[in-house]
Amino acid sequence: MNAHDSERIKGMLEELGLGEAPELEQADVMVFNTCTIREKAESRLAAHLGLAKTLKDADPERLLAVGGCFAEVRRERLFEQYPQVDFAFGPGSIAALGEWLAAERNGGASGSFGTGAERRFAAELPARRERPFQAWVQISMGCNSVCSYCIVPTVRGKQMSRSPGEILAEVGRLAGDGVREITLLGQNVNSYGRDLPVDERFGFAELLRACDRVEGIERIRFTSPHPKDFRDDVIAAMAECDSVCEHAHLPAQSGSSRILKTMRRTYDRERFLALAADMRAAIPDLALTTDLIAGFPGETDEDFEQTLSLVEEVGFDGAYTFVYSPRYSTEAASLPSQVPEEVKRERIERLIELVQSVAEKKNRSRIGSIEQVLVEGSSRTDPSLLRGRTRRNTTVNFAGAARAGELANVRVEDATSTTLRGAQVVPSPA
Repeated sequence: MNAHDSERIKGMLEELGLGEAPELEQADVMVFNTCTIREKAESRLAAHLGLAKTLKDADPERLLAVGGCFAEVRRERLFEQYPQVDFAFGPGSIAALGEWLAAERNGGASGSFGTGAERRFAAELPARRERPFQAWVQISMGCNSVCSYCIVPTVRGKQMSRSPGEILAEVGRLAGDGVREITLLGQNVNSYGRDLPVDERFGFAELLRACDRVEGIERIRFTSPHPKDFRDDVIAAMAECDSVCEHAHLPAQSGSSRILKTMRRTYDRERFLALAADMRAAIPDLALTTDLIAGFPGETDEDFEQTLSLVEEVGFDGAYTFVYSPRYSTEAASLPSQVPEEVKRERIERLIELVQSVAEKKNRSRIGSIEQVLVEGSSRTDPSLLRGRTRRNTTVNFAGAARAGELANVRVEDATSTTLRGAQVVPSPA
């Protein structure tokens, strides 16, 4: 979601006549779009703002803005803590940045927080996409879940779904612009539409099928769903729609039913395992990735072992792993039995090692297969190779002659826990 918002911020600034500076030191306007899900992101922001202060001290005409979730949650203290900041805005008021910059050019006041009469979708703003053939499509913002560890509802508000007409109109425009792959985006995509007026009610499964019918869109992805809202109609749409990719990110968070209850995830281990089995039965080549938290308050050795066993039982193709980090005003931050940091670190190391081992086995099972790859550009580690992603969302580095944005057939020759390696099979598909 932050990557999407950053693309909209860039597009809006360019529409105001600003060009992107190659280095921070050369910028007239410095904008930091922030996250507050984990403490690490906040620590990095503090370092960036320290450098920005040094640059502003040398040139007071520079403007500094802070947006996103950190700005929203710290709005009462932000300017006191970081007096070098000229303007701040939350994720629902990105457009206020453009309005402030226009006012600043006419002598407007600094040290203010941008607000609007109502939350606005960032999707309404112009965008400068990273790649011309891929695009994020925001379908909702905010979340109605009450996970005890999560600050998202506080900083992004309750779920608000875009109208299906607006979404499909945007998808149609993107297809006309040459976009081949879209990713439907929301804090909880598969609860999309439940807050729409009754006469406009449109579910996530219907949205997948409608996007699948848009000519020119060849791949559809989505992130992030919640297991509690992954219903049979969505699984059927994934199985039956040609352009919907065989990949789902299914955040488990823990393998312990006791901890899941404390997290307020509203499903238990058995229900999660049943869902994963149902999805793989309907979509045999499905790749499943997940999120996992180590060291949640009250997590015992037995609870953690259940998370490890869940990784093996499901056979995840990959996982984002996190050490539990208390967030402001969340229920979990005040729970008793906070896990010591040294225990968290030992557990996360074991979890990462297991996740990588399972993922490598899954990837090595693809050796010898031919995968359809959407080429994204040159390999980051070897410029002589190309890089792209399979429909199952696995990165592939390969020898070939395809151009960015093309689909190439690649025979897999080797694999690690995170990537495949191979060679293009010529001719590539159209």
